[in-house]
Amino acid sequence: MKVLLINGSPRKQGNTFTALSEVAKTLEKNGIEAEIVQMGMKPVRSCIACGQCRVKGGNKCVFDDDVCNRISEKMATADALVVGSPVYYGQPNGAVLSLMQRMFFSAGAYFVQKPAAAVAVCRRGGASAAYQTMNMPFEMMNMPVVTSQYWNIAYGREEGQAAQDVEGMQTMRTLAENMAWLLKKIHADGQSDLPTHEPWTPMNFIR
Repeated sequence: MKVLLINGSPRKQGNTFTALSEVAKTLEKNGIEAEIVQMGMKPVRSCIACGQCRVKGGNKCVFDDDVCNRISEKMATADALVVGSPVYYGQPNGAVLSLMQRMFFSAGAYFVQKPAAAVAVCRRGGASAAYQTMNMPFEMMNMPVVTSQYWNIAYGREEGQAAQDVEGMQTMRTLAENMAWLLKKIHADGQSDLPTHEPWTPMNFIR
């Protein structure tokens, strides 16, 4: 079993990385592989709703000049997802949102029904709003949202300061324990035990 953790901060060793590392260490203690992927500092395109990913198929975005397709491909062999982001103006990093929207639209088959969690890191405020924003796409993808003892939030300003947030780090460990438990349950029951869904019936309110 493997969990992919996306570090949505441009700071490679910043507080988002600190929080995700606490999750990863606890997962590994439970015998689950954890890979932290750094988004980096290069631009990430936004989805332009061209629909070409649906036309051409292949579970990839037609724009292949950033990290989107490379991270999507990693989800093909991962069993769960954690997305971490710093808080900018009460919202997740814009690059994180662009990545999530493009991945789920172009490569949704890699994500459906896989457990997921969001982690928000901030200096002082706005974390709960950013956390809620990141969780919303998981629900649209039928991804079980893994909870903790509190919202998955950690506090810190200077690099590595989040490690001093005792409750925040405990929240990260509890999140990892819950995710490990859920993954083991899913794998024990087998893929055939996953729920089946009736065909999607989309409806526009303006006809």
